[in-house]
Amino acid sequence: MFRRREPVPFAFLAEADRFRSNVTPPPPERSSWREIAGRWLLGLTIVAALVGSLVVGMPALSLDHSAQTQESQASQGR
Repeated sequence: MFRRREPVPFAFLAEADRFRSNVTPPPPERSSWREIAGRWLLGLTIVAALVGSLVVGMPALSLDHSAQTQESQASQGR
């Protein structure tokens, strides 16, 4: 009915789930204004690169209707 816990070779592993530390971690260091500015600059650079690649790539993605009319005129022998 009641099962005993299986023995574990290392006792500290068996009690690790119940362990709580009373030591508080140090507060995180505040970022300097240079680090914040660098992160903003990096973010803006990435966004500008994505927008620029989209602007440069849009003509290649659009259909060129003038090329289709030139092919039809050439096939008619004009």
